[in-house]
Amino acid sequence: MKKVLFVIDSLNSGGAEKSLISLLTLFNYKEYEVDLLMFSHEGLYMPLIPKEVNIIDIPKYMKMRKYKLRFLLAHKHFTELFLRVLTSLSLRNPLKVNNLHSAQIIWQCISTYIEKLNKSYDFAIAYSQGMPTYYVAEKVTAIKKFCWINTDYKLASYNKKYDENYYNKFNKIIAVSNINKDIFNGEFPIFEKKVDVIYDIVSPELIKSLAIEDGGFKDNFEGVRILTIGRLVDIKGYDLAIKACHQLREAGFKIKWYAIGEGNQKIKYENMVEEYGLKDSFIFLGTHYNPYTFLNQCDIYVQPSRFEGFGIALAEAKILKKHIVATNFSVVHDQIKDKKNGLIVKMESKEIYNGIRKIMEDRKLREKMKRSLIDEVGGTEDEINKLYTLMNSV
Repeated sequence: MKKVLFVIDSLNSGGAEKSLISLLTLFNYKEYEVDLLMFSHEGLYMPLIPKEVNIIDIPKYMKMRKYKLRFLLAHKHFTELFLRVLTSLSLRNPLKVNNLHSAQIIWQCISTYIEKLNKSYDFAIAYSQGMPTYYVAEKVTAIKKFCWINTDYKLASYNKKYDENYYNKFNKIIAVSNINKDIFNGEFPIFEKKVDVIYDIVSPELIKSLAIEDGGFKDNFEGVRILTIGRLVDIKGYDLAIKACHQLREAGFKIKWYAIGEGNQKIKYENMVEEYGLKDSFIFLGTHYNPYTFLNQCDIYVQPSRFEGFGIALAEAKILKKHIVATNFSVVHDQIKDKKNGLIVKMESKEIYNGIRKIMEDRKLREKMKRSLIDEVGGTEDEINKLYTLMNSV
């Protein structure tokens, strides 16, 4: 059997992580022996890893990151202690911070001390940009190497000159949308012939089975439930959602808006909720390895994002036939046809409010969108065949 390695930071919540779980669920284990390397063995989706996947050990330095400096000193892990201090100082150095992405700074500090993986593969796949890409490029021996681009490379602020050497070591670079491909090609025209598109894997069978498990809302609310899934970061547009929630409450609508996710802007958003008097109306649910019970039970799904690489939560909401409002981020049109299977609105809180209100008040529109969603195929499982084709042809 051919040997395949997937590398990803972790299996915490996120589109790339969900997509990888779906891909691994569908993978052909009769023809491929699959290893999975993560830099952390903690994460919501760990229980969903198929039993056929062999989880390999974390590189030593990555493993030691969870320990405090006092522990490293007491147990004489002096190299790890030195690297931790060096990395910390480098991430505070304005010259580095203004020139490199944080993942580039970290890899620059630690790469010399990271041992090479003591196993050879037919295919090695870095399933996200940053550290997994650097690791596969430098520390893995494989006949063919692929890497995934699941973000807007330009907005992510990576240093192109630093990355060029790494991307040069891959046989194929995989973007998760045509927009991502165009953006990456604009930054790296020299790699244009290497770049292909494979959409994030979404499995209706997996989502529908998880959606009917025990769980979901516990508050016995009888009004309209609105749900948003995504990290609590600026690009997900939660500030717009909170303002739109306030406008809905001011207009007298009986709604609750729920958010599934964690992130570095959580305190900011909690303060906004407090400021707008929405403590009982905008609810942070944290993260859940199975968000589909909530998605299945909500009335309206809203994606208020400023950017999405693909928008995997939208695809999942469509599979569960939810009424959808989404902002007009660049790739939204790949999935949503305005007023057919969802509403596309401007990236403004007032427009999000108007979109939600229209769905609540226009029964004919709701019925039309529901019929359209019923007619859609929904899944992207066939995208895995593109990967098999690349494995056999590059």
